[in-house]
Amino acid sequence: MQALYSKIVLASVLVASTSMAHAFSDSEAREAIIQLRQQVRELTESSQRASIQLASRIDQLEQEVARIRGQLEELNRPTGSAPSRSSSSNEKGTNAAEQSAFDGSLELFRKSEFKEAEASLGAFLTLYPKSPLAPTAMFYQGSSSYALKDFKTAMTQLQGMAKQFPDHARAPDALLVVAGSQFELNNRTASKTTLQKIVKDYPKTPAAETASKRLKLFP
Repeated sequence: MQALYSKIVLASVLVASTSMAHAFSDSEAREAIIQLRQQVRELTESSQRASIQLASRIDQLEQEVARIRGQLEELNRPTGSAPSRSSSSNEKGTNAAEQSAFDGSLELFRKSEFKEAEASLGAFLTLYPKSPLAPTAMFYQGSSSYALKDFKTAMTQLQGMAKQFPDHARAPDALLVVAGSQFELNNRTASKTTLQKIVKDYPKTPAAETASKRLKLFP
C-alpha cells in the first residue's frame, strides 16, 4: 500500500511539473508574440511615414512640372517673360522671307496652336537649317511638342537643340523642359541628371537657380 501511495504521489509531482513547464513555455510564447506584434506595429508605422514623405515629394515634383507648363503658356503672350534668359533681340533672319516664315510660326505658338506651330517650325528648319533663328525655332518646336504632351519628341528636339547650340541663350531653358519631359515619362533619375547638368554647365543663370530648387525635391 505504501509503495502504491508513493507511486501516486510521484505521478502527481510529475504531472504538476509538466503543467508548470507548459505554463512557463506558454508565458514565454505570449511574451514573444507581444514583442513581435510591437515590432510589426513599429515597422508598419515607419513604412507609413516613409510612404507619406515620398508621396509629398512626388506631389512637389508634379507641382514643379505644372510650373513648367505655366512658363510655356507665358511664352504664348507677346509681353510674357521667358522661362529663363530671353532670346537675343539681335537675332534676325538673313532675308525678309526667312524672317516672315519664322514670325508666322512663332505667332502660331503664341496663339496656342501648338500642333500647327510644331509643323510650321519644322518646315522652317528644313528650309533654313543655317538660319541664325534656327536655335530659337528649335526651342519653340520642342516647346510645342511638350505643350502637346508629346514628351518623347520634345525631349529629343530640345536635347538636340542644347547639344548643337550649347552657348545659346535658350539652351538652359531647353534643358529645363527636357527635365520636365523626363519626369512626365516617369524617368526621374534622368530628370535629376539633367537638372544637375544645368546647374553645372550654366551656373549663375535663372535656369540654374530653378534647377537647384527642383533638385531639392528629389530624394
